[in-house]
Amino acid sequence: MPIINYETDFYAWASQQAELLRQRQTNNLDWANLAEEIETMGRSEKRQLASLLEVLIMHLLKWQYQPNLRSRSWQLTIKEQRLRLAKLLQENPSLKHGLTEAVLSVYPLSVISAERETGLSNYPEHCPYTPEELLNNQFLPH
Repeated sequence: MPIINYETDFYAWASQQAELLRQRQTNNLDWANLAEEIETMGRSEKRQLASLLEVLIMHLLKWQYQPNLRSRSWQLTIKEQRLRLAKLLQENPSLKHGLTEAVLSVYPLSVISAERETGLSNYPEHCPYTPEELLNNQFLPH
């Protein structure tokens, strides 16, 4: 079987590499590109964690700082992000170890999004919510 070039047809290359792994034909594997793709998959999961946290924190800030505008839509977005986070962390438990770091990283972006949507600019310098509160389905700030 001719080896498919990673650069010219990624899909065919990935399919072939998967088949070679299933058949345990390690001599024909494209080790360098396989390693890179596996690392990329891990980074993708980490980016998804950050994205979910960013949206969740932004909506919690809106909920806390604009109580007169609270809506069912905001509440459902908070609920949805928590469900997506729970699923992601269930499928990738090691991501929990980086939760605090991820919150620190995305908080400034959450503030910018909240400022853009609310016109307010009085948000705390540091995230007022703990990782436990962010994951707690019962928690809503007052």
